[in-house]
Amino acid sequence: MLANLVKAEFRKTTTTGLWWGLMIPTVLIALGWALGTGYVGKSIMDTVNGRDAEQLTDLLGIDPSQWKVSLFGMARSINIATVFPMIFGGLAISNEINRKTITTTFLTAPNRVSALGAKLVVYLVWGAIYGLAIVTSVSIGIALTSDANALPDAAGWLAMAGVGVLASVLMTMFGVGVGALMTSPVGTTVVLVLYMLILENGIQLVVSTQGIPELVGFLPNGSVNGLTGSVASSLFLSTAGVVPDELESVLRAVSGALGAFDWWLSGLIFLAWTALFFLGGWAVTQRKDIT
Repeated sequence: MLANLVKAEFRKTTTTGLWWGLMIPTVLIALGWALGTGYVGKSIMDTVNGRDAEQLTDLLGIDPSQWKVSLFGMARSINIATVFPMIFGGLAISNEINRKTITTTFLTAPNRVSALGAKLVVYLVWGAIYGLAIVTSVSIGIALTSDANALPDAAGWLAMAGVGVLASVLMTMFGVGVGALMTSPVGTTVVLVLYMLILENGIQLVVSTQGIPELVGFLPNGSVNGLTGSVASSLFLSTAGVVPDELESVLRAVSGALGAFDWWLSGLIFLAWTALFFLGGWAVTQRKDIT
């Protein structure tokens, strides 16, 4: 029975224009940011590897040719692009509730638990689909504008791809939770975008000036950015040669993950935020009057 409910939910999401309407800007933004950050990284490395800086790098005993700077562009590009699967999740569920199309699902399913379980499976899959699209677009953009020696090896690419897909899945489920709680498509979109792109960035600016950047790692956007940012900085340090250990926090900030912890801890923190909103939305929807 669950398989039939999952098929019905997939059919419902694919018969609307929401998934491809958001997929197009997702791919374009991911590709555009990757092209831009890759170009910036290449320009910086051209300067560092230039004759004017050669004496300084030799004096410091560092070899910039080992710096996989493209990792930071990958992390930032993935971070900004995962906003779209989050919006997809929020709009998909809030539209259903707002337009009462969820009523049909509840009436045809054996119970609400199985209906919501089917939705959980479907949104997890959609999050992974968006994640694969993001990682592919970012990889193409970075490869086109970065020098070959600045690109990660196969293992590094797989690590970034893995956390990129994971971030997309979690962001989708986070959006679903917020959408289920708010039920308004417009309100859901405004709140998610304002918080993730504006409000929390303002909070990050304040806490960083107060000397407590670690607080950012406990916030939703800071923790999900820590997934990719921490992996990017760790991979960079593993191949960069002589680099002070104290520089890791700076590298995480460069990759858009100021104050982030190790990737697994950042993932657990954002998973807690996702579970909080998703289970809250689940509880509200479970008790909602469908008439």
